[in-house]
Amino acid sequence: MITSSWLLVAFPALGALILLVGGKRTNGWGHLLGCATVLASFAYGLAMFFSSSFDGARDVALYSWIPVEALQIDFGLRVDPLAVTFVLLITGVGSLIHIYSIGYMAEDDDRRRFFGYLNLFVAAMLILVLGNSFVTLYLGWEGVGLASYLLIGWYTDRPSAATAAKKAFLMNRVGDVGLAIAIFLMWKHIGSTNYAEVFAGVDQVSTGVVTAIALLLLLGACGKSGQFPLQAWLPDAMEGPTPVSALIHAATMVTAGVYLIARSGPIFNLTPTGQLVVTIVGALTLLIGCVIGCAYDDIKKVLAYSTVSQIGYMMLAVGLGPFGYALGITHLLTHGFFKAGLFLGAGSVMHGMNDEVNMRKFGGLYKRMPITFATFGLGYLAIIGFPFLSGFYSKDAIIEAAFGQEGWRGWIFGGAALLGAGITGFYMTRLVLMTFFGKERWRTIKSSDGRDFHPHESPPVMTGPMIVLAFGSVAAGFLFTQGDALVEWLTPSLGALQESEHGVLPHSVIPILTVGLSALGVLLAWLLFGRRDTAVERSENVPAVVRAARNDLYGNALNENLVARPGLWLSRASVYLDNRGVDGAVNGLAALLGGGSGRLRRMQTGFVRSYALSMLGGSFLLVAALLLVRFV
Repeated sequence: MITSSWLLVAFPALGALILLVGGKRTNGWGHLLGCATVLASFAYGLAMFFSSSFDGARDVALYSWIPVEALQIDFGLRVDPLAVTFVLLITGVGSLIHIYSIGYMAEDDDRRRFFGYLNLFVAAMLILVLGNSFVTLYLGWEGVGLASYLLIGWYTDRPSAATAAKKAFLMNRVGDVGLAIAIFLMWKHIGSTNYAEVFAGVDQVSTGVVTAIALLLLLGACGKSGQFPLQAWLPDAMEGPTPVSALIHAATMVTAGVYLIARSGPIFNLTPTGQLVVTIVGALTLLIGCVIGCAYDDIKKVLAYSTVSQIGYMMLAVGLGPFGYALGITHLLTHGFFKAGLFLGAGSVMHGMNDEVNMRKFGGLYKRMPITFATFGLGYLAIIGFPFLSGFYSKDAIIEAAFGQEGWRGWIFGGAALLGAGITGFYMTRLVLMTFFGKERWRTIKSSDGRDFHPHESPPVMTGPMIVLAFGSVAAGFLFTQGDALVEWLTPSLGALQESEHGVLPHSVIPILTVGLSALGVLLAWLLFGRRDTAVERSENVPAVVRAARNDLYGNALNENLVARPGLWLSRASVYLDNRGVDGAVNGLAALLGGGSGRLRRMQTGFVRSYALSMLGGSFLLVAALLLVRFV
């Protein structure tokens, strides 16, 4: 079955082609085809998982893609435990999101095109994780960027959606430039972009070049996974339909950066500097996401910054190298379940609340939406690390690995991860209390579009996927970690997981601290939001830290002042230099020649007397010059 693994990509790619080219003729059944193609890929992935042996990586060459003299790049796939793990996550969770979208997009007249974009997204993501070279990965990388642009900007009548799509596209281009330059350096110094050849030859490259490649790969990962300093696009991506938010934030796009670092492990293992920078970026990002998530009232943006934070945990883990590669992937998988469930739950709330996203207008919805509340609640417990749910196993393992580092690294990275767990308990409890508990504030106000609220449970086609994801939120962590099953499964791709022997804290103490700090965050949120009524209008008289969090910790201002404005000034200076300098010199020379020739042309009168007078004048000048030379 491995030799036919191209079918994994072919199914959704064919679905996208039919839905986007077939036009309105596919309106009646397009959504069904969109779901069927992703389900077919998931079924094939499951069959391959159970029927094949994955002791190592197997490359499947499909055809010669770029045969240009010394540059010979085949379009091929690499099938190994890491790739298969991502295939099952992308197609499994992606299938549930597709099914959910049938109900969520039921009233959209262009639903068929939406499913075409979803299929395109899944196909591009599968190319990204299955490619056997960095160039093939780059093809999927750019395909995901295109599909995300189309999906984020789905609501074309909203200027905010168009702005968010453009922002995501442009900020991702910054990271993509880093990835492209890293690939150029691989070709220059190793002579190949194929994974096997790059990983075999990278140890012959100078340390400086390896570090440069690693940092450029990290820049690409930061753009795609919304890590500091390129995280500002991710919350704005909430302008797209909620299924898009779930697809981007849970199972596909934001995990691409983590995949890239994990897949490039042999490169990062040779550069401690590169690993340290990855770890710093992850620790800083997880705290940024947590802090900003505490200040927003938009339910989807709170979950978006939660994703920023959770991806930060994964980046922190893979930055630890052999101590954390498998732990980062484990948390990525459990996160795929509970975060997809949380986003679909948020979409269910919006479905029953006139598409309202302001949590201050909710309250008491657990009575009106019992299934949504139950499934969302399990996802909430999983993400805060409630004992024996998925997040408890995967996130706590990362915190232990961080504290397992020696010296200041253990205290700083472990402390950041532990603090993030406490803040996660606070902002997620705040979200649940404002949405499902307290006074039913929606009874006395109207939605943003002026309609009365009539909260109700979503149809089975939407609640069904939410229930399945809720089971994953409960059991996935236990199943993946039982007997180190997932760690051993990933060993052929990532190497054996190493355990630190000289950490700054005993391993037995860390789970107690993590659960205790998370519980403290829950208690604080209950004291502030559970014991008192939530005001419909938020107060503007708030401390400076809250004001900063509401402004994304001024991340947009930072990017604008450090990158956007200097880039704009540089482009304007380039235009001025081009117009006044280059074009001015060319145009000036042309004007000089044209003017001079025009004046010379006036001397050609056609009259013999004029020519005779010119010759006489020339003769006098010549005689004068000779006399001057003679007497001087």
